[in-house]
Amino acid sequence: MAESWASSEHARRTMVANRSKDTAPELAVRSLLHARGLRYRTNHRPEPTLRRTADIVFTRRRIAVFIDGCYWHGCPTHLAMPKSNVGYWAPKIERNRERDRETTELLKAAGWTVLRFWEHESPADVADVIAAVVASAEPSPTVERLGKP
Repeated sequence: MAESWASSEHARRTMVANRSKDTAPELAVRSLLHARGLRYRTNHRPEPTLRRTADIVFTRRRIAVFIDGCYWHGCPTHLAMPKSNVGYWAPKIERNRERDRETTELLKAAGWTVLRFWEHESPADVADVIAAVVASAEPSPTVERLGKP
């Protein structure tokens, strides 16, 4: 068996247990959006050619929502850099930040509205912002509409 990247067995178990989708903050926001009658895709690639998934996607309105974890995405308020294995974690978190910026730029260039929130933000406040943006967005003209015009 190959040597683990983790600094300890405890650290390895903790990292393996972290979820990349359906986190508690995502579920809370999605529940509020669903209660408002909004329908969306979850853990979906907004652009099929882009190997990035958004947490919540409104395909017809071309809105991609990301709810970023404070640790993994380097929240300026809540990130406490680990004291062990700093040579691994500091570049890892910085690369995550760079990838977030790149993803936002690529999606905006492709005509998407990108909304980013931190996991510590109030789910009700996040849902309010998302609902307002969805309500003000026009359906994409590239998507065929079924039924009456």
